[in-house]
Amino acid sequence: MPFFLQLFRAGLSAAMALIFSAGLALAQSPETSARQALMVDLETDTELLSVNADQRMYPASMTKLMTAFLVFERLQNGTLSLDDTFPVSEKAWRKGGSKMFVEVGERVKIEDLLRGIIIQSGNDATIVVAEGVAGTEEAFAREMTAKARELGMENTQFKNASGWPDPQHYTTARDLVTLAEALIERFPEYYHLYSQTEFTYANITQQNRNPLLYRNIGADGLKTGFTDDSGYGLTASAVRNGRRLLLVVNGLDSTGDRAKEAERLIDWGFREFGTYGLFKAGEVVNDIPVWLGRQGTIPAIIDQDVAVTLRRKKRDEMKVTLVGTQPLEAPIEAGQTVGEVRITAPGLDTITVPVKAARAVEKLGAFGRIQAALQYLVFGGNE
Repeated sequence: MPFFLQLFRAGLSAAMALIFSAGLALAQSPETSARQALMVDLETDTELLSVNADQRMYPASMTKLMTAFLVFERLQNGTLSLDDTFPVSEKAWRKGGSKMFVEVGERVKIEDLLRGIIIQSGNDATIVVAEGVAGTEEAFAREMTAKARELGMENTQFKNASGWPDPQHYTTARDLVTLAEALIERFPEYYHLYSQTEFTYANITQQNRNPLLYRNIGADGLKTGFTDDSGYGLTASAVRNGRRLLLVVNGLDSTGDRAKEAERLIDWGFREFGTYGLFKAGEVVNDIPVWLGRQGTIPAIIDQDVAVTLRRKKRDEMKVTLVGTQPLEAPIEAGQTVGEVRITAPGLDTITVPVKAARAVEKLGAFGRIQAALQYLVFGGNE
């Protein structure tokens, strides 16, 4: 028969290794002037804000996130080093827009090119990298699109390495969040480049265009973008008290609007939502009675860390319930699923987590089963 255990625990640490995603209702999200926007809590992969998140848009220089991603991969697997150099072609030197100011014919270190791409948003630097890695910018763009598919960015296509306007060069806010998440998680040794506020090359010092880096809100990345067609956009990341939010906004009217709106939305996300740890891997949820077993009970455990993200004001309404069949009939194998935990709260899609037997329980022998049956007849199911 069913049994229930209210398990909500206040104040547990939210620093979990493996988390269940919580689908939140977004009806009370704030209005935004961005044409496209998506905010996600990275730890639980929970959407806090979504506005046209799957609508195709022009990424402009946010494209450079993927350009750097492909370089980071090669640095990580050893096919490139930061001290390697690439030559500057005339095409790279002539490229307009934001520039690192490399000179045609010179060779530039990968480390400098990365800073030129990330901090200075140099279109010229992206072409140097693209040609150095793949031979041509067109071939590199094909690699970028292939990597996008590998990461699950189904609505993205790249035609160049810089984000230069092209009607066939597009992405979505959701895909940019996916890319930012992968970049942060896979390349922690290089991610610090996104928080650097300036870089000097060829005796020219340029400031990082990410306005949030200067606003003391926990921001540590990632990349701005602008073209006439895309409007002003930003893929941003901010950390407070160990909790990281990712935000993509696009289609804003000015640099000032981009800065104010991104800051406002990030403040809202941290203020209105919390991430709450419920269980740690291996924690005993309850001892479950066993029928006809050599032990009368068995510890039931959850074998992974569990946390949820939800509105702070709804935390007291969260319920965590253990559901299963009582008693369990022996034999029981270690690791066997013996029930599930259900997590519910207003505005939260129900989350179910398997509960497993912490150890094996053998079945009683024939005499033991007879004795157990007699005990049940004499005393009933309860002792």
